[in-house]
Parts: sequence; structure tokens; C-alpha cells
Amino acid sequence: MHVYFSNVVRGMIAMTFLALMTESAISAPAALPALNADLSQTSISGLSSGGFMAAQYEVAFSNSIVGAGIVAGGPFYCSGSFSSNSFIMNATTTCMRPIGPGPDAAKLLEHAQLFAKEGKIDDLTGLKKHKVYIFSGTKDNTVTTKVVDQTMRFLELAGVPKENITYVKTKSSGHALITNNANDVACEITAPPFINDCDMYQAHDILKQIYGNINPPSNKLNGKFIAFNQREFIDSDRSSMDDEAFAYVPASCEKSQCKVHVALHGCQQGAAVIGDRYYKTTGYNEMADSNNIIVLYPQVKPSKSVPLNPRGCWDFWGYSSPDSAHPNFFSKDAPQIKAIDKMVKRLGQTR
Repeated sequence: MHVYFSNVVRGMIAMTFLALMTESAISAPAALPALNADLSQTSISGLSSGGFMAAQYEVAFSNSIVGAGIVAGGPFYCSGSFSSNSFIMNATTTCMRPIGPGPDAAKLLEHAQLFAKEGKIDDLTGLKKHKVYIFSGTKDNTVTTKVVDQTMRFLELAGVPKENITYVKTKSSGHALITNNANDVACEITAPPFINDCDMYQAHDILKQIYGNINPPSNKLNGKFIAFNQREFIDSDRSSMDDEAFAYVPASCEKSQCKVHVALHGCQQGAAVIGDRYYKTTGYNEMADSNNIIVLYPQVKPSKSVPLNPRGCWDFWGYSSPDSAHPNFFSKDAPQIKAIDKMVKRLGQTR
């Protein structure tokens, strides 16, 4: 009887373990696939903290990408503007709604040149070939035009030709990524989820500016969305990046080589907060679908402990760095930048 009971217990334990393993296998996101993408045609864009991150990534990997879209985002290393302030103080004042002096593009460029000399970022000569879209809404009181002006100035001083930059600052929009979706927030308002109906798809204009004369957007998507294991690409326990991220892969990319565009959400816009609205409804996918572009949507989630990132923002002031006095959020070795680069490189690997 004892032997029989023991066998039954062992059998139940084995079945329970198998069930748990099966459930885990079913619920775990798949790996990001290798799609043989053309990484010489990689670009990046973002809103707000994602715009700041796009500016950082564009400079850090200036020799690896062809352009950027920066919506309501400040210049590279903005939170390092004044050494008398902490990085977070600069990030929340100088880089958003400065009452006095805002960020100084010339001084920030000097920092970038030093970082390049130290090997922390690419040589800045790569910026000279970039195509860039910059945007500041006239009703945006979160990151004001005074700050975004310096994004334009930084790129000009770094050698990006004026004809390669489109800077839009006449639209009466709040702090948001702009769409043509009637159910989104009214154009002039700043309110969650910071996706506003202004009768145009900003994502379309971003991709047109970066890639030039491209096809009109698809009326119906023919590709597929991929939810993948983002944790695989994260080396740090301070990244605040989510376990899962997303990509849109046009049907054409299964057979031909496609470009890659990285689209970064802003604060309070990750999938953990607003579900699929950023990666499914903002217009990137329709334009990508008809132009052989894979869209990668990395994800950050809110964190209320360590690192302290309660609004789920991308890091442009140093919360992902253990040493707050000497953070590396701007460099190629920064946890978030490094993770994004790894994802891009995976897409470029041979199937």
C-alpha cells in the first residue's frame, strides 16, 4: 500500500510539473526571428522620451543608421546640459519647459565629440548622410519648442545638411504622436495615451522623410505582428525594459530583403500601459507594409523601485546606470541602447 501511494504521489507530481512546463511553453513569447534584413537601411523614431532616445541612438550609432524621426524630443545628451544640476534635474527642467536658458546645442556637441573620441559612441561624421524629421507642436507644454529647436541646431552643427532635415513646428497639437484616427485624443490636447487625431499620420511623414520617394501606405495589412521575448536582449537588471516586445513584418519580407525601422513609444505608452495602441494604430505598419520595412517596437514598462521609472519612460537621464553621478545612458553600452542594437542585429541575421 505504501509503495502504491508513493507511486501515485510521484505520478501526480510528474503530471503537475509537465502541466506547468507546458503552460509555460505556451505562454512564453517566441524568439525574435532572423529575417535577413538590410541593416544598411536602418532608421529610428520616437515620441517624447522615445524622441530623446531616438536622438541618442541616432548619434551613438550614427554610422549604422540612415536617419531618425524625433517628435517632441530634445538633443543628444540634453540632461547633461548644466553640470551644476543633476541629470534628472536637467531632464525635468532644462529638457522640458526651461524658464531660463534651455539646452545649448553647441556645448552638447562638444560632449558628443569627446564621447566619440573616447569610443563611447560612433564618430560623428556618419551624421552627415542622415535624413531627419523633427516635430514640435505649438500646443505642447511638456517638451517646448525652445528645447526641440536645439535638436535641429545640434544636427546642423554636427554636419547634417539643412536640406536633409524637415522640421515641423506649425501644427496646433499637444504633446503626442499624431494620427488620423477619429477615436484618438483631440489634436490640441495633451492627455493619455498621447496619440492625437490631427487629420494626418505623422508616422507616414517620418518614413517618407527618411526613405525618400516611397509607395503610398497599404489600405489593408498583409503582414504579421510578432510578440517576442525581449528579455533575451537585456543584460542589465536596471533597464526597466519589458519582458515582451513587438514587431510588424510585411509579407514581402518573408521572401525579399527588407529595411528596419525602430519605433519608440513615449512615457506611459508602453504595451504594459496602453496595450497595442502604439504598435498597431499609429500608422507605421501601413506605410511599412507597402515599402518592405520591418517595424520594431521595443518596450519599456513602469518601475516603482529600482530602477525608479514610474511613468515607463525611456532613459535619457541615467536611471539605468548604477552610478547616477556618471551615467552612461547615451552610450553604445547603455542597457537600453545596447538591447535595441541587439534586436536590430538579430533581424539582420540570415534565416
